[in-house]
Amino acid sequence: MSSTNYCDMLLPLKGIIPPMITPLKSNDELDRNGVEKLIEHILGGGVHGLFLLGTNGEGPSLSYRLRKEFLKLSCEIIRGRVPVLVGVTDSSFSGAMEMANYSKSVGVDSIVVAPPFYFPATESEMINYVEKLAAASPLPFVLYNMPMHTKINLTIQTIQRAKELGCIGVKDSSGDMANLYMMIDAFKEDQNFAVFAGTELYLPDAVMGGAHGAVAGGANVFPELFVDLYNAALVRDHEKITRLRDQIIWLCNTMYVVSPSAARITISFKTALSLLGICSDEMALPLRKLEGADREKIAVYLEEMKVKFQ
Repeated sequence: MSSTNYCDMLLPLKGIIPPMITPLKSNDELDRNGVEKLIEHILGGGVHGLFLLGTNGEGPSLSYRLRKEFLKLSCEIIRGRVPVLVGVTDSSFSGAMEMANYSKSVGVDSIVVAPPFYFPATESEMINYVEKLAAASPLPFVLYNMPMHTKINLTIQTIQRAKELGCIGVKDSSGDMANLYMMIDAFKEDQNFAVFAGTELYLPDAVMGGAHGAVAGGANVFPELFVDLYNAALVRDHEKITRLRDQIIWLCNTMYVVSPSAARITISFKTALSLLGICSDEMALPLRKLEGADREKIAVYLEEMKVKFQ
């Protein structure tokens, strides 16, 4: 199959593509049963794809061995039911390409690449990077704008150059609505080039403004909520949008802020999934799972969610 036909089958990326957490038994041991239960839980909510080894997946904190084990197992479980995207962001270009090549070998559909972390790149350096990436990648690629972790904000010029070289979309996790709208406007003429919101609360406004969907972490725990919100945004059902967004606002003010960690949201997701009996809540170092009173808070919020928004 030619690469052109392959991309035609994949495009356009759209909808809710959760950045799936990576269930662990310990820092370097996969919770294999949890992986299967989590995938079935998320897919059961009607999502449109899965994004593995991103920020919520703790990708950069995991060994290459564990990442590969996780990808192989996940693709075997998913069996082509939805597109699979994999984060291969690395401080090393060769490391990113090693994971890209492995991803193709196990059936992944697209890779996702943020700027290499540690050394902040200039715009010209990033354009050179995406040129090298496009030439070396065995799979279609999506750019990931994550300035909180990479120290740079991808420019429209860089994204445009990536698009010219075959990039199929961009996920914006800048947390800046104006930045997201500029991306939507810049690429609105090509509906096959997907612009995704990485901030959950921006989902309805972004979709109504022309975005293709959202990479929503909360869909790990509540996939139906985010799929319903996406569908409501598509048809501009403002009453339903308000009701569903109120639930997400409530989550942002409760469950998502229990831990003091910079990764508090990911930790909350794992805790909630553990309490629901889906997978382990172990974190990759240096992150730590919630225990004691903080874990109990998540349990209380899960019960309140059922009562408050039934």
